[in-house]
Amino acid sequence: MKATQRDFAGTAPRAAQQCKIFFFCGQDEAGASAAAAKIAEMLIDPGERVEMSGADLRRDPVLLADEARSSSLFGDTRHIYVRAAGDEAHDAVKNLVETIDAGEGEPCPVLIVATSATDKSRTAKLMEKRGDALVAMFYPPDLRSVTGEVRRMGDAAGVPLTGDLAERIARASGLDVRLAQSEVNKLALYLDASPQSPKNADAEALDAVGAKTEEDGFMPLVNAVLSGETGKLSGELHRMREISLNPVGVLLAFERRAAQLASLAAKLGDRGDVNALLEEETRARRVFFRDKRDLSVQLRRWRGRKLERLGVRLMELHRSLLTNNQSAELLLAQGLAEIARAAAPRR
Repeated sequence: MKATQRDFAGTAPRAAQQCKIFFFCGQDEAGASAAAAKIAEMLIDPGERVEMSGADLRRDPVLLADEARSSSLFGDTRHIYVRAAGDEAHDAVKNLVETIDAGEGEPCPVLIVATSATDKSRTAKLMEKRGDALVAMFYPPDLRSVTGEVRRMGDAAGVPLTGDLAERIARASGLDVRLAQSEVNKLALYLDASPQSPKNADAEALDAVGAKTEEDGFMPLVNAVLSGETGKLSGELHRMREISLNPVGVLLAFERRAAQLASLAAKLGDRGDVNALLEEETRARRVFFRDKRDLSVQLRRWRGRKLERLGVRLMELHRSLLTNNQSAELLLAQGLAEIARAAAPRR
């Protein structure tokens, strides 16, 4: 099976019942991760969650097949969640499909979120013609699509949202559907709403529970770092600590902007007119007008291989934060300082 964010909702229920291997890829890492979470919720008996990294599987390609066919300590069901980069998990997935085809035991569901991979990658090719596998590709979302998704989240949670409120949540979440879902869940809890007892939300309720807006929260730090404004970095990191911004949430905002830059750079080509492109994207409502100036600077700072390396560095930093949560704030500050220096104009 194959899917994109447009048809994933319709494909997911059948895939959750029929498939054993799920490969979520594309530039929208947040959307891919959210889709993996939805599939996990839809599994008939998900059981224990076993987490692995792509680096682990690259070092030991037989590990995935072994773990997928083994039972948990108490004989309960399980599913495996893999976070990988590109084709890190290729050899491990190849071993897994070979053991399935050889009839060597029924595997548990395996969910792979592959940052920087596409539906044309080597790992995806292993699964594209299999009836027991799903390859789902997630493109960078625009404001309109995320606003629509937030409205669907609200309906599902029993909190019908107007277009203005949904757009406000989308902006405040940095177009990250995971953060948006968290805001909708908080709003439903605050209003004591449920699908069986829906409650209408208003701006006052959102003010009471809502996260800081992008402008007040993540984005000044994102723009200072990716624009190479090293003089602002110290103040922005201090502000991050003062208002208790979550380090992983901050990094997700960087990943969203990096994905947006990659999408814009692909449209721009080698010799395109940055300002003309941004004007066109703004008119089409794919770029927020307030972001034009910062994107103009950042598109000139991050191009080609340098932009690719940025994506890899953010992914490595994400892993470090998840595995060293006690030191997450320090690791993030060090990583962002390194990125800001790389973006700074050479003198």
